[in-house]
Amino acid sequence: MRIGALRVVEAPVNRSLQPILPQWPRNRSDHTRLQPHTISTCHNYRQSTTAAWRRPLQPASNPTKRRLLRPISTKPLPHRRGPVFRFFYRSFAYTGGFILVVGSLVVGFFIYDASTYREDLSYTDIPVATEALYPRRGGPKNLPIADTLVSDDDCPENTRAKHKPKLVVLGSGWGSVALLKQLNPEDYHITVVSPVNYFLFTPMLPSATVGTLELRSLVEPIRRIVQRVKGHFLRAEAVDVVLSERLLEVAQVDATGEQRHFYLPYDKLVIGVGSTTNAHGVKGLENCHFLKTIEDAAKIRNKILQNLEHACLPTTTDDERRRLLSFVVSGGGPTGVEFAAELFDLLNEDLGRSFPKILRNEVSVHVIQSRGHILNTYDEALSKFAEARFAHDQVEVLTNSRVKEVRPDKILFTQKDENGETVTKELPLGFCLWSTGVAQTEFCKRIAEKLEVQTNRHALETDTHLRLNGAPLGSVYAIGDCSTVQNNVADHLVTFLRSLAVEKGKDPEKMQITFAEWRHVAQRVKKRFPQASDHLRRLDKLFEQYDKDKSGTLDFSEMHELLNQIDSKLTSLPATAQRAHQQGQYLGRKFSKLAQAAPGMAANEVDYGDLDDAVYKAFEYHHLGSLAYIGNSAVFDFGGLSFSGGLLAVYLWRSVYFAQSVSFRTRVLLAMDWSKRAMFGRDLMNY
Repeated sequence: MRIGALRVVEAPVNRSLQPILPQWPRNRSDHTRLQPHTISTCHNYRQSTTAAWRRPLQPASNPTKRRLLRPISTKPLPHRRGPVFRFFYRSFAYTGGFILVVGSLVVGFFIYDASTYREDLSYTDIPVATEALYPRRGGPKNLPIADTLVSDDDCPENTRAKHKPKLVVLGSGWGSVALLKQLNPEDYHITVVSPVNYFLFTPMLPSATVGTLELRSLVEPIRRIVQRVKGHFLRAEAVDVVLSERLLEVAQVDATGEQRHFYLPYDKLVIGVGSTTNAHGVKGLENCHFLKTIEDAAKIRNKILQNLEHACLPTTTDDERRRLLSFVVSGGGPTGVEFAAELFDLLNEDLGRSFPKILRNEVSVHVIQSRGHILNTYDEALSKFAEARFAHDQVEVLTNSRVKEVRPDKILFTQKDENGETVTKELPLGFCLWSTGVAQTEFCKRIAEKLEVQTNRHALETDTHLRLNGAPLGSVYAIGDCSTVQNNVADHLVTFLRSLAVEKGKDPEKMQITFAEWRHVAQRVKKRFPQASDHLRRLDKLFEQYDKDKSGTLDFSEMHELLNQIDSKLTSLPATAQRAHQQGQYLGRKFSKLAQAAPGMAANEVDYGDLDDAVYKAFEYHHLGSLAYIGNSAVFDFGGLSFSGGLLAVYLWRSVYFAQSVSFRTRVLLAMDWSKRAMFGRDLMNY
């Protein structure tokens, strides 16, 4: 039939469904006897029939054969528990699962711990060469020459490496460790010589002076690192080097306390002995503390706590107490600023818990900086932020000041007043940290005295391949704080231009260089001195700027002036951990390339010339940025992107150093120390 514009089709009802339909109650009293599952069944049936009427009808040849089958369960629905029961049930389930997992981990740890103990004897008969026990004598001082070491036959890998080229690495710092991690154990006979048998994570050293971190969390046994490359370690100190015979003089204190000297032969020598603190000619530095080694950090920690304990004594006068609690930091670089920040955190967060509160009121921290701002190598905005933070924390920053003398009870310094006149001032002194630059070690000074080309008084000069200037080519390298890369772009290119003029049969003084030849010269500069690439971006503008006569060519004097200008813009590389790390990685990769190319060179009898330049590119330093901790906040300077912040920046600062840590062991210890400080505070104990 039709209803308006709609056409309703009546479908035949299947009579076979009637027996399974539920029986509805006939009167009101029957509603009370209706079971719950019957009500649910009826409701489901009404929903299904309503949906069936709404679906479009499908054509069928015989409607009477269509069946609508719907299984109906008579099983009663499960009884729902209350919310309180469900809460306790889930809590007990989760707690039981957690206990089960933790218990499994504890049991697994004890099983692993039990497997680390050994009952059987671990020693076996090992052959030792006679030359290792009774070395031959020779050299200018007729000392024993350690051609063979007692550990050369410890394992088959060491035995195979005995006849490889001898690579001797001096020092166990950032550069040396980065070099060792890049080497192939099969390429060289590796020996590491260092007066200490550990690697020190120096960026976190200020945190160890106040107990934020433990000393053991910053060190990694160097023998573990050396063992990875099947090398050898000698705890000794380099004294001198005989460049002509390739012998390194080494001094070592034996069991009787007597100092023994011997020679260690080498084919390649890498000098990474670091540096010492620059005194700048100031008197009284014996009254100061330095922060270069783990022993320095331990001494500083003991001195700080000793001053605090003495300040609590009833026999200490007010003036003496204020002197004991006057802490002075000479140097506003990253090390001095971070130490001042860590010291303030100790005094502000932990002092009041265990010491009389009067100590906190009389503590004073001073930072003396010779420049106009602290952190002067950072962006100026970051320097001002650090100064504002110190002003908020009542850490006095004395800029444009120079220390004149350090006495046991006070420090004298000069400072310019508002009129530009120099005025001498003094501060009471209970503790002084000296952190004002670096200087050469005695070993580096001896090497520099032997080589006339070594004119730098602060570091050993190397070329762009990190080879020591004046030493036999390809035999001695220097990395880290003890070295500096010598630019001399102008001198190198002048020599090149002279040889180019001779090849063309022209007088060098009258030679004219076109723009195409200038592009060739610039490419040579970039290859030889990668750090000059930033100053050679617009070759056309440089050519136009120094072509003063507008002739379209550059004469010899104009070219020399241009190169001198580029040379003056190139600065020395910073004495930082990342610079030493990059240099170590560079040398490791280059030594591997040289070892791979050695068989081909030997077959062609090529053992002369600039092999380093032929095999690998020159060293190029990439500054990854600088960061510093300034007391519950931190500053970052990443290649023009500078920012600072509070605790979030501190956590980022920790994350960076956590990722740079040398091993999984030190990362675990760092995390434990930070957690221990948060829960229990710093350890106020000295030993």
